[in-house]
Amino acid sequence: MTATRTDPRPDDVLIAGWAHSRFGKLPDETLESLITRIGGQAIADAGLEPGDIDEVVIGTYNAGLVPLAFPSSLALQIDEALLYRPATRVENACSSGAAAVRTGVRAVRSGDADRVLVIGVEKMTQASPEQVGRALLGASYELAGTDSRGGFAEMFSAVADAYADRYGDPAHTMAQIAAKNHANGMRNPYAQLHKPFDVAFCETVSDRNPTVFGRLKRTDCSPVSDGAAALVLTRRDRAPHTGHGAVHLRAIEQANDWLPLDRRDLTLFGGVREAWQRALERTGRTLDDFSLLEVHDCFTIAELVIYESIGLAEPGQGARLLDDGTVERDGRLPVNVSGGLKAKGHPVGATGVSQHVLCAMQLTGTAGEMQLPTADVAGVVNMGGTAVSNYASVLERA
Repeated sequence: MTATRTDPRPDDVLIAGWAHSRFGKLPDETLESLITRIGGQAIADAGLEPGDIDEVVIGTYNAGLVPLAFPSSLALQIDEALLYRPATRVENACSSGAAAVRTGVRAVRSGDADRVLVIGVEKMTQASPEQVGRALLGASYELAGTDSRGGFAEMFSAVADAYADRYGDPAHTMAQIAAKNHANGMRNPYAQLHKPFDVAFCETVSDRNPTVFGRLKRTDCSPVSDGAAALVLTRRDRAPHTGHGAVHLRAIEQANDWLPLDRRDLTLFGGVREAWQRALERTGRTLDDFSLLEVHDCFTIAELVIYESIGLAEPGQGARLLDDGTVERDGRLPVNVSGGLKAKGHPVGATGVSQHVLCAMQLTGTAGEMQLPTADVAGVVNMGGTAVSNYASVLERA
């Protein structure tokens, strides 16, 4: 029996606790074990008992990667006290994690729930490359149901081609992004790839860095991954006391773009721009206020276009942010200090939750070797498909 609730302020939602698995090839884990282990750890990290949770939201893509397509009630196996709690699975391609966070936020804002457990999870590496490729192409209007040789790299190679046609070849900048994110990933104990690569290696086609499709080399592509991340959302007046404190999730905005690519300008992610602007307007923040960003670098060209879509650089000028060090770990606005999807890994449904968890760690000074000297305001950009479903979040110290 839950307590009587009153409506909170619209933006008065806190992240009270969190947990994160290692990302990578996890043969000893199943979808069920990841959900129950990481979900249980997040509840404990929030200083709560399972019976304190009012609702559960699980973000996972699946699309045939595992046979079980109905995983929501797996979360009840964390503890018997969760029996009969509402539990829902949400899916929005590679933004399924942020979709789950937004669903949880809306439950808290509405007053329907005081405390919501959000879990993002994916189990991918047990599937064959052909199975993974076909599953991911289910998020493509043009290629769904086909066996494209390039998989989703074909879609983002089209983005790189459009960018090159308008502004010049982005290969060197893409290599700089890859090298930056690999260097950052070396500090992340959860990251799949602990491999430092310099710009020259990332820019050069070789046996160790072959072409995947078109302009994209292996170092331009995030890896196939298993993993989970979880967080507990709560109203401020119901927030538990924890050793690390809580994080204020000031905004999480969503903007969907056209699914057919022929209706899009691929050199600018319009949905990302719209979601980001809404998040800034909701919070009264500007880019100058942010200490760090975690953005959706499923491919290096995506990170470059995101820079320009959120106004960090003018169109066609994103390269300057790498050349002058702005987005480096010690720069004015570090981007993907976790290593991003590129080095951390990209278990599809887990990614958006992971981004929020890693920002929460930074804002509470609990990020370990990843910790930045100053972290007061953080931003998240999570995308699904070729920047079709787009989410932007603003997080602050509570």
